[in-house]
Amino acid sequence: MSNYHPLTFEEAISFARSIPGHFPADAKLDCQEIGDGNLNLVFHITDQNGGKSIIIKQALPYAKVVGESWPLSLDRARIEREALQLQYGLCPGLAPEVYAFDDELAVTVMEDLSDHTIMRKGLIEGAAYPLFAGHIGEFLARTLFFTSDLAMNPQHKKEHVKKFINPDLCKITEDLIFEDPYKLSDNNNYPEYLEDEAQALREDGALHLEVALLREAFLTRTEALLHGDLHTGSIFVTAESTKVIDPEFAYYGPMGFDVGAIIANLLLNYASRPGWTKDADERRETEERLLRMVSDVWTEFETRFRKLWNEEAKDPMAGAPGYQDLYVTKVLRDTAGFAGCKMIRRIVGLSHVADIDTIEDQRLREEAQCKALAIGKQLVKNHRGVNTGDDILRLVKQAVQPFEGAVR
Repeated sequence: MSNYHPLTFEEAISFARSIPGHFPADAKLDCQEIGDGNLNLVFHITDQNGGKSIIIKQALPYAKVVGESWPLSLDRARIEREALQLQYGLCPGLAPEVYAFDDELAVTVMEDLSDHTIMRKGLIEGAAYPLFAGHIGEFLARTLFFTSDLAMNPQHKKEHVKKFINPDLCKITEDLIFEDPYKLSDNNNYPEYLEDEAQALREDGALHLEVALLREAFLTRTEALLHGDLHTGSIFVTAESTKVIDPEFAYYGPMGFDVGAIIANLLLNYASRPGWTKDADERRETEERLLRMVSDVWTEFETRFRKLWNEEAKDPMAGAPGYQDLYVTKVLRDTAGFAGCKMIRRIVGLSHVADIDTIEDQRLREEAQCKALAIGKQLVKNHRGVNTGDDILRLVKQAVQPFEGAVR
């Protein structure tokens, strides 16, 4: 019989004390529950004597945001822990270190990142992160390349795919990103004033075709081990450091899904700027910086990915003339399409983003929501025609043209 149960504060402290060589015997440990996510308990354990601190994350057997009516497998904790360990091994400066785990209790103990800021919060406040594109480009290139058939023995990779089958979390993605926004669904969540926009999503056959193609890719293409939920709320940053957390949605899928997730969240913040920055010159500067960051994320990823291909590829056909260019273009087009899908779902779907939802002025909030939907639809509908990173920016600028001058 399983010993699983949600940890109490006292049990979390006891678990922390049991980690060999971590806390001294006289440590005065304090525990706070800090999780504000949708699926887990997160405990912050600190030594009040001024010593170390750690994070203990425990999966719940249901979606915390909904309750026990939405059951979830506890194996996702094992998947997240193994993904974190793999990512730390490939990119030790870009992911937190795992100190201990208990798969039966669905517990992972990891590095405390309290000295970092959640990137979404920093972007809302207008912070600039000039090293971020390089950091995330490195993370994406290494984690995606080295878990793909380009770098792995095909049989070994298939064993990896089996280890990271993640049906419960994939179903959340499949429903919330690729289905619910395009039909009447109890999971959808949007204000009444967006009903016309939501109805337009449900009736747009051309959009549905492109979403169907992207959904097919998500369901069927096991290109590389994805983080699976790589938004700016899953990244801790400082001006000099980037740490990617929370890969519990990890599974083998199309590479562009992870790259697109990052770009989508940067563009959601871009769409929100009139609600956060009142000075017109400062706002334009911030918007331009975010668009450059979008372009730089793709460029940094592509440059590093191609370099790894040229130097580390094990696939005997990797050197076939033109193969690399076609492969990278496929990833770019997927990136644009998945970014669009992510933006659309964050406006009308179950789970939104603070960048837009916490704008106090309703008029500015509505403008940001409509702008995000316009960008998302433009990217989805035109993703198969994207050939360069600049094409993504061109589509974004076309989508926002009707909004130019609205708040200047």
